Amino acid sequence: MQYVQLGRTGLPVSRLALGTMTFGFQCDEKQSFSILDAAADGGIDFLDAADVYPLGGGASNVGKTEEIIGKWLKGKREDFILATKCTGAMGVKPWNQGTSRKHILEAIDASLKRLGTDYVDLYQLHSYDPKTPLDETLEALTRVVESGKARYVGLSNWPATKIARLLGRAEVKNLIKVASVQPRYNLLFRNFERDLLPLCLEEGIGVIPYNPLAGGLLTGKHNPKAAPPEGTRFTLGAAAGNYQSRYWHDAEFDTVEAFGRLAAEAGLSPVTLAVAWVMANPAITAPIIGASKPEQLKDNLAALDVKLDPELKAKLDTLTVRWRSVDAER
Repeated sequence: MQYVQLGRTGLPVSRLALGTMTFGFQCDEKQSFSILDAAADGGIDFLDAADVYPLGGGASNVGKTEEIIGKWLKGKREDFILATKCTGAMGVKPWNQGTSRKHILEAIDASLKRLGTDYVDLYQLHSYDPKTPLDETLEALTRVVESGKARYVGLSNWPATKIARLLGRAEVKNLIKVASVQPRYNLLFRNFERDLLPLCLEEGIGVIPYNPLAGGLLTGKHNPKAAPPEGTRFTLGAAAGNYQSRYWHDAEFDTVEAFGRLAAEAGLSPVTLAVAWVMANPAITAPIIGASKPEQLKDNLAALDVKLDPELKAKLDTLTVRWRSVDAER
């Protein structure tokens, strides 16, 4: 496994991270354990979760992913870099979500209990909360780190303008600075190349993008003339509509078809090439790969050994229109 520093921090992380949002709904505990085992065997020791996971499971299932990870981590916590998130609704009361001081301080304690640990390495805000002042959010995150409950903090699904503002407030108030961001980024969604990725390069912020396979569309296994198949993210409970809205369009399928031809010419699986393309961007620290079966990790891991030919990279870049409307919340 290759390792890279998380932004300007001293923390080395594996070049690929394992996303766990399938655990507890799309995958039962046994299947989740087998995926975690396969990832560890492949050298991945950077795990990403969130308190609202599993994806698509609805309000009755929130927290199950962290519980599964906590069970699997027993006896080997120090062998892994563990990240989780808060912000999403964890209850019916209005204060059970967002980035208020109350919610952040309660959410970190609840996550630690489910994960069976006394700290996480990276604690992230899952989305931007316009109702809470940035200073209040920063003060709460600073308390989380100073208390030892997290080593670093990060953001997910935040626009570049708000991140820049947060960095400025952190400097003025002498509060904790974010170490990483987690945006959606793949060959079909490149909006953040315009502002967020350059900002991260300039400020030394790590980038751990999700959806490198565009919810599986870039695998080429889906038929645009048929309904989305059961058991995929395009039919996964409450998440199905979101994923179909993002990717299930004629233009995307046309791109996937052309992408598949380029992958075949290069002698690579579409999965390997899609992940390698994300990793080729100098702003990227560690793409977050996911799986619903352990065998799916093989082609993802193969991307570590791929160095994209500049001519192939240029062809891939020309396949997609870059500036589409941002659909940030996962």
